[in-house]
Amino acid sequence: MDMVLGAGGFLTGYILPFLVVLTLIVFVHEMGHYLAGRWCGIGVTAFSVGFGPELLGLTDRHGTRWKLSAIPLGGYVKFLGDEDASSKPDFDAVAGLSPEERARTFPGAALWKRAVTVAAGPIANFILAIAIFAVMFSIYGRQIADPIVAEVRPESAAAEAGVLPGDLLVAIDGVAVTTFDDVRRYVSVRPELPIVVTVERGGERLDLTMVPKRTEIEDQFGNKVELGIIGIVTNEQTGNFRIVEYGPLEAVGQGALQSWHIVTGTVDYLSNLVTGRMKADQLGGPIRVAQASGQMATLGVAALLQLAAVLSVSIGLLNLMPVPVLDGGHLMFYAVEAIRGRPVGPTAQEIAFRIGMALVLMLMVFATWNDISMLLG
Repeated sequence: MDMVLGAGGFLTGYILPFLVVLTLIVFVHEMGHYLAGRWCGIGVTAFSVGFGPELLGLTDRHGTRWKLSAIPLGGYVKFLGDEDASSKPDFDAVAGLSPEERARTFPGAALWKRAVTVAAGPIANFILAIAIFAVMFSIYGRQIADPIVAEVRPESAAAEAGVLPGDLLVAIDGVAVTTFDDVRRYVSVRPELPIVVTVERGGERLDLTMVPKRTEIEDQFGNKVELGIIGIVTNEQTGNFRIVEYGPLEAVGQGALQSWHIVTGTVDYLSNLVTGRMKADQLGGPIRVAQASGQMATLGVAALLQLAAVLSVSIGLLNLMPVPVLDGGHLMFYAVEAIRGRPVGPTAQEIAFRIGMALVLMLMVFATWNDISMLLG
C-alpha cells in the first residue's frame, strides 16, 4: 500500500472502493436471508449493513428496522425469536408466545423454512457473482488463447518432462483443456503435485508426467503470490488470441462457470494449506481486501466489479462452512435436527456458538496479522 498518500487520497483510493465492494456484497447476502424469510412468513425485526452503533436507519410498516451501522465489516438480519445478530435462538422468549405468534418466529418456523432462509444468503452471493460475470461477458466478451506452447522455460517442470514448442495441450489428468487459461487454472493450484499432461504432437498424443514447481510471482501491482508453475508460455501468434462474444444466455452460463472455477480454486487452495503445499500467509483480511479494491479501482469500474464477484463467491463459500455462527453451522444443526427428529438442545447450541465465535475471531485475527505483516514486509 502506498503510504505516502494524503488523507484524502487514502480515503478515495482505498477506503471508498473497499466500502463500495463490501457494502454491495453484504447487502446482497443479507437481502437473500430477508427475502427468503419474508417469503416463509418469518417476521424480521432488523436489517443491518454493518455492526455496532446505528448511524442511519428507518423503520418500515412491517416493523423492520433498516439501518447502516458503524463497523462496515459485515451485516445481519435479525428475525423474530433471535437472541442476537448471530441468529442464536431465544428459546425463553419463544416459549412464552402463543402458537400463532411462535409460527412467525425463526425458531418456531418449520425446519425447511429455516433451512431455506439460511441458505438464501450464500446463494444470493453466488447469484450476484454470476450476474456480474454475465454482464461483463455480454459487454466485453472474453479473451481466450489456444493451449499451444510457444516457449518452454529452461529447467522448468515442462522442460524436464519433454514438452516442446508447438505442442498442443489437450488434457491434464484426463480433464480436457480448450484454452490456455484452462491450463493455467488447473496447474496453479497443484504445486508439488504430480500431474499428467496430454499433448498432441505431429498427430500423435503423448502423456507426459510433471510436477508443477511452487513459485512466488508478482502481479502488476507488486503483490506476491505462490502458484504452481510448469514453465510454458504462449503468445498472440501461436495461441491465436481472440475475443469471444456471448449472447445473454451464453453469458449467464459462462458467469456460472467462472463462479464455479472460483469455488473449486478456493477448495483446492484450502486443501493445499492442509497438506502444506501452500503457505497460510496468503489468507487476507480487511486490509488486504481494501488494498485490492483500491488497486482494481485504478483499472476502472469493470475491474472493481469483477473483484466484487470474486469476493462474493468467496464470502458465500465461507458462510457455508459448518461452523456455528456461520450459515453453514446453522444448516449443520438443521441436518442433525432432521435426523434426530428434534432440535439440538439449548445448552449444546450455546456451547457450539461460543466455539464457533472463537474460531471466527481467531481466523479474523490471523488474517489481519497476515495483512499487517504484508504491509510491514
